[in-house]
Amino acid sequence: METGKKRLEFYGGAGISLLPFVIFIITIIITTFVWGSISDGALWVPAFLALLIPFFLSKDKKQYSQVVISGMASEECLVPIVCWIFAGVFSRVLRVSGLAAGIAGVAANAGVGPTMFLIITFLASAVFATASGTGFGTIAAGMGVLYPAGVALGCNHPLLAGAIISGAAFGDNLAPISDTTICSAATQGVDVPGVVRSRLKYSIISCAISIPVFIIVSMVLGPDKNGATENASYNPMTLIMLIPVAITIYIAIKSGDIIIATSIGIILALVFAVPTGLIDLIHIDSDSTLPAVFSVGGEGLDRVVGGVLYDGIAGMIQVIVLALLLFGSINIMRQGEGDLLILNGLGKVAKTATGAEFVISAMVIILSGIMGLNAPAILAVGASFAKPLSKQHGISPYRTANLMDAQSNTLAYCLPWTPAVVYTLGFAKDSGAPLTGVQIMPMTIYCFVMFVVMTVSIIFKLGRRDFMDKLSPEMRAEYDHEDYVVK
Repeated sequence: METGKKRLEFYGGAGISLLPFVIFIITIIITTFVWGSISDGALWVPAFLALLIPFFLSKDKKQYSQVVISGMASEECLVPIVCWIFAGVFSRVLRVSGLAAGIAGVAANAGVGPTMFLIITFLASAVFATASGTGFGTIAAGMGVLYPAGVALGCNHPLLAGAIISGAAFGDNLAPISDTTICSAATQGVDVPGVVRSRLKYSIISCAISIPVFIIVSMVLGPDKNGATENASYNPMTLIMLIPVAITIYIAIKSGDIIIATSIGIILALVFAVPTGLIDLIHIDSDSTLPAVFSVGGEGLDRVVGGVLYDGIAGMIQVIVLALLLFGSINIMRQGEGDLLILNGLGKVAKTATGAEFVISAMVIILSGIMGLNAPAILAVGASFAKPLSKQHGISPYRTANLMDAQSNTLAYCLPWTPAVVYTLGFAKDSGAPLTGVQIMPMTIYCFVMFVVMTVSIIFKLGRRDFMDKLSPEMRAEYDHEDYVVK
């Protein structure tokens, strides 16, 4: 909980602040698995009930409402929302221009099948995420361009989305400019370049294992029956849209700001699409089948404004509403100190160095899974819990930073209610090939492989003393207690 803020109190104690997530998860299971609903309400209603029911258990109702509002108004919530709006418009412009069909046509004519395109998508997403440091930006780029192209080629839809998310998780974990990398290094008091070098082996191994797993799963599932692999015809002019895509990616990598990149990308995309006849500029009561940047149609009071810009924003509404509701729940947990209950409870379990590493991993995994956010989970665990445990058991701070970062990029990228998955669902729906969170979750293969790799490293005591020679003599002395040094 932030310093200076009054704790949000509940009848029943601090544990009630975890109730929003308990209600959310239970109702999602009922609506999705029992009733089989995949509509927006399958997520919206559970998220709303998660805020409504605990209200009656709060001691100060006014404070409760303020906590909900402050969670929704937080920078953590609003920055992704703004990014989603701009990325949604950019993605819509690219989709209606026919770029995805052009890429699919080129790939089909070059003999690239669904499985090969899947691997290309995973690697391209991983490279982009590593270069740009943004998982959300990677998902926006991948779902806006590669996903519809892969759908047209006949790739399994959930597996294709899983490949994009996996690439995003890879880059988020490894990129020097990623917020998770910076947070994990800062909380342990070590340098970012050293952290990146020390975690490279885990990321590369996880990537190398993930590729054959993707191939096997793709071959087992087979091509999607609704794919269009056999249709390699396309409008060559659509490939001109690769120019604004390339420029946008370059700006995203250089600036690290998805809003700057997509703002320029939208303008450039329209500059290329309108003059080439891929998109019309304005439709006023038009019967044209060609999409327009701006349109007005209908009669009387039923006249409506539409067009590519409108559709791009509207396509993000479901993810925006869900994000607002979830961030309200996250703030309830924080201000009610439910997260501290979890951390303190787990902190009492660690008796050995191996136990300490498992506890640090569990802390980050549970918090990032509940919140759907990785950087805040690292900040919550890093300095207050992970660092003292590491010193006590002689675990290198570089190793601790790697554990937290890697494990925070597991559940945060695959659970159905996390922003990464919900964001993906928004793009999938907008592309005309909708998915559910339940479909995507098992296909985020890299996330599960990374978890296994880090778990194995804990069991076999690998990397526990990584880069200890890089520490200052004073700092090293804090971690070199004879009783705890790993032999």
